[in-house]
Amino acid sequence: MKRRQFLKLSAASCAALASVQLGKEGGFFKPATALASSGSGLPGSLGAKEVPSVCDMCFWRCPIVAKVKDGRLVKIEGNPKSPLNGTKVCARGNAGIQLLYDPDRMKYPMKRVGGRGEGKWARISWDEALDEVAHNLKKVRDKYGPHALAFFDHGATSEFHRAIFKALGTENYSNEPAFFQCVGPVAVAYMSTMGYLVSGTRQYIDMANAKAMLLVASHIGENLHVSHTKEYAEGLAKGAKLVVVDPRFSAPANKADIWLPIRPGTDTALLLAWINYVIQHDLYDKEFVHKNCNGFEQVKKAVKGYSMEWAARICDLNVRDMEAAIRIIAENRPNVSIHPGRHSTWYGRGDTQRHRALAILTALFGAVGVPGGLYFPTPVHLAHTDCLEIEGEEVEGPEESLKDNYPFADPFPGTPTGEIVKATLTGKPYPIKLWGVCGVNIMQTIPNPYQTMEAVKKLDFIFSIEMLPTETAIWSDIVLPEAVYLERYDGVYAYDGINSYVTVRQPVVAPMFEAKPPFWIANELAKRVGLKGFSCKKEEDFINAELKGLGLSIEKLMQQGGIVSLKEKPYRDTSKPVKFPTESGKIELALEEFADEDFDAVPKFEPTPAPPKGFARLLYGRVPVHTFSRTMNNLWLNHEWPENHIWLNDKVAAKLGIKDGEEVVMENQHGYRSMPIKVKVTPGIRPDCVYVPHGFGSRSKHLSKTFGKGASDQFMITEYEADPFMGASSHRTSFVRLVKGDKVLDIPELVALPRELPRYQVKKAS
Repeated sequence: MKRRQFLKLSAASCAALASVQLGKEGGFFKPATALASSGSGLPGSLGAKEVPSVCDMCFWRCPIVAKVKDGRLVKIEGNPKSPLNGTKVCARGNAGIQLLYDPDRMKYPMKRVGGRGEGKWARISWDEALDEVAHNLKKVRDKYGPHALAFFDHGATSEFHRAIFKALGTENYSNEPAFFQCVGPVAVAYMSTMGYLVSGTRQYIDMANAKAMLLVASHIGENLHVSHTKEYAEGLAKGAKLVVVDPRFSAPANKADIWLPIRPGTDTALLLAWINYVIQHDLYDKEFVHKNCNGFEQVKKAVKGYSMEWAARICDLNVRDMEAAIRIIAENRPNVSIHPGRHSTWYGRGDTQRHRALAILTALFGAVGVPGGLYFPTPVHLAHTDCLEIEGEEVEGPEESLKDNYPFADPFPGTPTGEIVKATLTGKPYPIKLWGVCGVNIMQTIPNPYQTMEAVKKLDFIFSIEMLPTETAIWSDIVLPEAVYLERYDGVYAYDGINSYVTVRQPVVAPMFEAKPPFWIANELAKRVGLKGFSCKKEEDFINAELKGLGLSIEKLMQQGGIVSLKEKPYRDTSKPVKFPTESGKIELALEEFADEDFDAVPKFEPTPAPPKGFARLLYGRVPVHTFSRTMNNLWLNHEWPENHIWLNDKVAAKLGIKDGEEVVMENQHGYRSMPIKVKVTPGIRPDCVYVPHGFGSRSKHLSKTFGKGASDQFMITEYEADPFMGASSHRTSFVRLVKGDKVLDIPELVALPRELPRYQVKKAS
């Protein structure tokens, strides 16, 4: 099928695919109503009560309508009033039912009775559980000081608990998967360059109206976020050109006009050569740069040595393809989507500057504040309320902070994850003796989980707030069962992008078993450690207080279908200079604040070490029916994608004598081995790397549907390097070879390594 035929077809079918229900019969999907009558035990949805809320099966937070009959949730659909996802939800959104009714979910407070990591618990009461957590919080704080407490958190529910740790005086709270393991470097790059957070929970990129798009290892469609994917598909259907830079033939590469299968670790070399090419060939938007940018001449001088021929050799690409790709973007300026990316913690040292290069390229094309480019978020004027603040004592900061080595860690919240783990292990610069964990499976997100386990062994106490019995839960001393998103309030969700709106997550059914909402848990715990707790008595109080700024309340919002759309102004007046939220009011192409901290004001290429002889670089990503390790135990989603496969280049496979579907074990550069994993032999990946979908290979026996299925990429990442700007941990700095039967198979080197690239030297795991 020709590409345009495919796009024409996909435009009509993408939306339908996004809303399919799981459960296969004869190879076709069938709707939930069919499931309800086919022995699943679920009643049909006819005559059900409809309750608007917000999905939490991933962080994208699509508005939903839950259908409840006789007190039981029977179906989830998109909220038809949503200007983004409408009636559509993805497979994960549909499968929220199976999270709610997962028989493995945490039902009661539990206390460890075996060794940490054994997963042996005894059921206890809430009073006993909270009293023990509070006792240990006070004991550790009194003995070692407030900074001996650390909190790993993610998601809306953790905000209530984070308030306790902040009130107790610690600097060590870490919104770790979303920042220190994911978006941190891109956040620093764009905040410093353009003054606003271009890529946070959302990416402010107008792909639906783009004439051309550039994706650098952004796997849109595989990391399925409904509205983002819809906008991307809409842009392609309108005729947008697509350039994809990726070592792997990803889902976006499959739809690209030009796919550049780049050598991993050399992306910045390509971007700098493109910047030089654009300047030397006058392909940039001179008027925009003159009016709205500082530092152009400095950039021009700094990139002059990066030729296309040099980059082609470094990146193992074809010069003509590289030139054709950047000309596609340049010829469609300013209406081009140069995607800022989200997951940016790849190699450590060069991550922030890689995204700086993307930001500079975007500015050169004037692709800011215009249809198809980056756009400006819409301020949502919620009323400020302090009823969720917990008052604590004034506490001096530590003499030596864990953030001292990272000059751009502020104003972002928390402390680098890797520094917390290292301080726990070494006791330097001060001891950390207690961890709290909420909303994150630290064993499947922080690099080198073996190091994390050793750190946990040194703790006086660790507790976690869980919906499922994850690896983190089985290492905890106390586990507190948290209500799932369908059983609780969280807060106001104000979407500030194009088609902005405000909505609320609210419970659609009462909490099951003894699970409790996070507001209740945090409030009770705060009182037990001697804090006043929240001044608002219930969740609805702070939600209504915030909505008051828009003249709304929960009741008024529900009267309007659960969503109220807001007016937005995403684009600039192209006839006038733009006032950017930087100190100068302009885009900073060259950053003197970087130079002041001994970093390069303009990005330069710093080589990432290539794989050692006999190894391939380990890459990873996501699959569209799962969210990291969070959904692997979900009945419907596990049925669709129960295990992962390792992608292996077909020429490499032939030399190793490995056939498609055969089972192997990964062995990394430190000798750690994975669980068995099946091989996907394909020409769609470079021979110097392998690819493993993330989140599989659970090591918790309490997760009955996912335990031991597939292999965990995270347990192969035993070395990481911190981003020097803000301390994020690298995830693409580990290497693997394969073991088949009893034989260790070295990966043959089929692509010559240029002299400029050093080879990784194996050293002790960090």
